[in-house]
Amino acid sequence: MTVAHLLGAESVQLEYPTRIVFDSVTLGVNEGDRIGIVGRNGEGKSTLLGLLTGRIAPGAGRVTRRGDVRIGELRQADDLDPAATVRSVLVGERPDHEWASVAATRDILAGLVTGVDLEATIGTLSGGLRRRVAMAALLIEDWDVLVLDEPTNHLDLAGISWLAAHLRGRWAHNAGGLLVVTHDRWFLDAVCTATWEVHDRIVEPFEGGYAAYVLQRVERDRIAAATEAKRQNLMRKELAWLRRGAPARTSKPKFRIEAANRLVADVPPPRDRVELTRLATARLGKDVVDILDADVRYDETEVLRGVTWRIGPGERTGILGANGAGKSTLLGLVSGTVRPSSGRVKRGKTVRLGVLDQQFADLAEIADDRVSDVLGRTRATFTVDGRDLTPAQLLEQLGFSRAHLSARVADLSGGQRRRLQFLLVLLTEPNVLILDEPTNDVDTDMLASLEDLLDSWPGTLLVVSHDRYLTERITDQQYAILDGRLVHLPGGVDDYLRILAEREAAPRARTAPPVRSGGGGGAEQHAARKELAAVERRLDRLSADIADLHDAMASHDPSDYEGLSGLDHRVRELQAEVAAQEGRWLELAEELDA
Repeated sequence: MTVAHLLGAESVQLEYPTRIVFDSVTLGVNEGDRIGIVGRNGEGKSTLLGLLTGRIAPGAGRVTRRGDVRIGELRQADDLDPAATVRSVLVGERPDHEWASVAATRDILAGLVTGVDLEATIGTLSGGLRRRVAMAALLIEDWDVLVLDEPTNHLDLAGISWLAAHLRGRWAHNAGGLLVVTHDRWFLDAVCTATWEVHDRIVEPFEGGYAAYVLQRVERDRIAAATEAKRQNLMRKELAWLRRGAPARTSKPKFRIEAANRLVADVPPPRDRVELTRLATARLGKDVVDILDADVRYDETEVLRGVTWRIGPGERTGILGANGAGKSTLLGLVSGTVRPSSGRVKRGKTVRLGVLDQQFADLAEIADDRVSDVLGRTRATFTVDGRDLTPAQLLEQLGFSRAHLSARVADLSGGQRRRLQFLLVLLTEPNVLILDEPTNDVDTDMLASLEDLLDSWPGTLLVVSHDRYLTERITDQQYAILDGRLVHLPGGVDDYLRILAEREAAPRARTAPPVRSGGGGGAEQHAARKELAAVERRLDRLSADIADLHDAMASHDPSDYEGLSGLDHRVRELQAEVAAQEGRWLELAEELDA
């Protein structure tokens, strides 16, 4: 079967006055390709998209394109007219009955712009809503190739999940082409069948999504290390197949999943949870932060209601929820920047908070300082996995070039400022670390480095992120904010998406004609209210039992790992029951509201 070419590049070179971006790059996109593009910030990912779409002209070589190919592009900044209405951007002058009768259009609008006023002007929208409108307008049209630059920015978990499903089903198996630049690794795995890594003036192709790419890159890097070791007569036996001569060493051997599995077979689990809990307890004691029956209201709007959350030492928790659900407000309760309208918040006397927020406010005061001067005012060393690193070494481990140490903070890119901000938070030695959307402005290598550092960090970790991969990677449990309440998710992100899907389906189910039961409705309501009260009493009891277990862990002999592990196991059993009871509470509450 002949694969139809859509677009590509032949020996493309691109050079700016200060640097060479690409040096003789040749690649192609064929029908059926779903390609994710990764690489460090500044390596040229967005520039590559500009070359392939024709926005940027190469200095040498040529970009190839099938004559009739239609290319749709989502750039990081849109060119929407601020005076235009949302309706005109999305459906033009078409009457409602015309566009609303198209199932694909209805699905796109429901997935991206539900609740948006179609008569609102673009200039009145927030940055997030404007981004969603631009993406919906693009997806409504028919394209042979979609080129998406950071499409998951400003999307919540449900929106990201919807977009992944839409792109998987948009074309037939061997039709259409997709090029996507994103740092969202779950999204890359969910959508892409190939990965291009942009680095060192080249574009290197890999088979599969992000997980397969990582395995192949590990193999590539280890092969390079082994080749160097051979020159020093230290070739590892398991890489002896490289000894076939220079042609074999310089070729790109096809990825073999069996070899990759052997490479990672001896890699230990990312973190020792019992040991980290022991260390966290030693640093924090038994009291961290207790939020007790707290409500938060702004004017007449209730953001959080009846939140009870006892945060234990060493807890690693991800907070999920739609945009505006109250996630940052909940973190504000923990940090003390938000006061509850009712209820109370108790903080342990030994708690030292470190907060990585969505803004760079903490860097404003040092904007004119050089990075090296900023680091010179911090601690001399920081211990990671038993090794003492200087701040400069730690920053380099986070992917920060030593050449940028002499730069002014104000001149750093968004990703570089994010690295510096994270480092400065760590150097304050917090024992409770709050990360609010930590993936903003950073590439996948930076995220992997951040995760590696956090694996050995002994403290309580609270994370708000729409990045599913990061959330599942660095936290051990997840909660969601639903209708202002904090709900435990024993099944993690999958549980959260299931609850959202059930809620979306419930109104449709209630539109069916009701089944008459001969006047027994009053009795059913009474039974539901009675069970609801019983569930609430059980939840209070479970919260108290979990708090007692955290106290027991805090006072337990730190050397008794088996005992600590047993207590930790019991906590998780109770937390699973809490989740089940909360799920039943929501079901009963919906029955009573119906």
